[in-house]
Amino acid sequence: MDEVLLEMSAITKRFPGVKALQDVSLAVRRGEIHAICGENGAGKSTLMKVLSGVYPTGSYTGEIVFGGKPVHFNGIRDSESVGIVIIHQELALVPYLSIAENIFLGNERRGRGGLIDWNRTNAEAGALLKSVGLEENPVSPVIQLGVGKQQLVEIAKALSKDVRLLILDEPTAALNDIDSAHLLDLLRQLRDRGITCIMISHKLNELIAVADSTTILRDGRVVETLDMRSGQVTREQIIRSMVGRDLDSMYPERVSAPGEEVLRIEDWTVWHPVQDRKVVDGASLNVRAGEVVGIAGLMGAGRTELAMSLFGRSYGRDIGGRLIMHGKQVRARTVAEAIQNGIAYATEDRKRYGLNLIADVRANVSAAALTKLARAGWVNSHEEIKVAEQSRRDMNIKTPSVMDAVGNLSGGNQQKVVLSKWLFADPDVLILDEPTRGIDVGAKFEIYTIVNRLVAQGKAVIFISSELPELLGMCDRIYALSAGRITGELPAGQATQENLMALMTKEKELSG
Repeated sequence: MDEVLLEMSAITKRFPGVKALQDVSLAVRRGEIHAICGENGAGKSTLMKVLSGVYPTGSYTGEIVFGGKPVHFNGIRDSESVGIVIIHQELALVPYLSIAENIFLGNERRGRGGLIDWNRTNAEAGALLKSVGLEENPVSPVIQLGVGKQQLVEIAKALSKDVRLLILDEPTAALNDIDSAHLLDLLRQLRDRGITCIMISHKLNELIAVADSTTILRDGRVVETLDMRSGQVTREQIIRSMVGRDLDSMYPERVSAPGEEVLRIEDWTVWHPVQDRKVVDGASLNVRAGEVVGIAGLMGAGRTELAMSLFGRSYGRDIGGRLIMHGKQVRARTVAEAIQNGIAYATEDRKRYGLNLIADVRANVSAAALTKLARAGWVNSHEEIKVAEQSRRDMNIKTPSVMDAVGNLSGGNQQKVVLSKWLFADPDVLILDEPTRGIDVGAKFEIYTIVNRLVAQGKAVIFISSELPELLGMCDRIYALSAGRITGELPAGQATQENLMALMTKEKELSG
């Protein structure tokens, strides 16, 4: 256990205008789970891309020693050839290929004449699936699997490559509690089989539960490496090292002073776009100016479907019910109409729906309200830059220039760009769907502060989150959603995790 498998020494990596890593040194013991954590932009993913060859030898300075030998990687294939496999946060599976085809993609099992031996392929895939706790048929298309099972397929794919060091970047970010617990159990099993794991995560409770060692990065440097086996490391200790200060409260204080009603929905019903079932069933709720209203619900409860259907009917079919803004019924049948009526929606999937990752910060900030900057059909580029620069300062977006691509920013800074886009549109109601998913505690606090600033200006906010402590810390009132129906409403002062969970599971209990 104490034999060192990996040593990274004095790793320094620069991008234009940014030193992402500075003299980073890291040692990982054979057969351990080694966690890496830090704020967004601390350099975690960059360090792992150096290790896996995504950033090849020569693009950084420093030395990597693996298995006692210096190594030089010019690409992913080089690192995989010695047993280092990385699983990125965005899964790299081909949805319409079978599970077996995905597992052996680029590493095909061939027979006579160089043709693929499908019997061997499916048999080996079945054995690998069983080793990660899946019973699915290996010929099933990956698209039929949920995110949790797709994550396990990625691990099975890594095991097919005789992995010695498995790197997982935010492996539980998109998983529910049950899938997360199963994945952590699997990592423990891999450790028992002698496979070393490096795990990047913002979920500190998971790190404390599963990691043997934790290295903390801040601003591209190693702050410290903690021995987790003692059982003495606390969440607060990790947070203090990550952000360089104590977070006395996870949630900034706010004086609640709700004003007049801004939005109300009555008997809102949404049908699944393909299946013959309701995903939102007769929901009614309201939100007032200067108020944060939470929506709690388990996976599949219909939270995102409700939000997207309100935002210009961008999800679902046969949508019924009344949408009332400032006391008057309105029709928001398209996204453009929703924006015109003062409704904005910050999606839970910022990379896919919220941002244009290859465009610069400037273009993303102005995207939802270009008409504000247009004269005679032409966008005033000078004004566009000025607006983006103002957002960069106000939102503390860490980027050398607003002309940099959004895809180069950390997750927390990308989320600030999403918020900047909608703030420039100046909505009356801002729907935030999982606004802090996949970002660190320091960036979360900044997002919370921005939300409080908005409600202080009289905006109405609908806040959707899978984290009950977050809803309790941020909201004035919380609605519980179960199987598409609103099962209760609680003021923040009366809400607890226990009574919210009771409401969130109420429909299942009634029907089950």
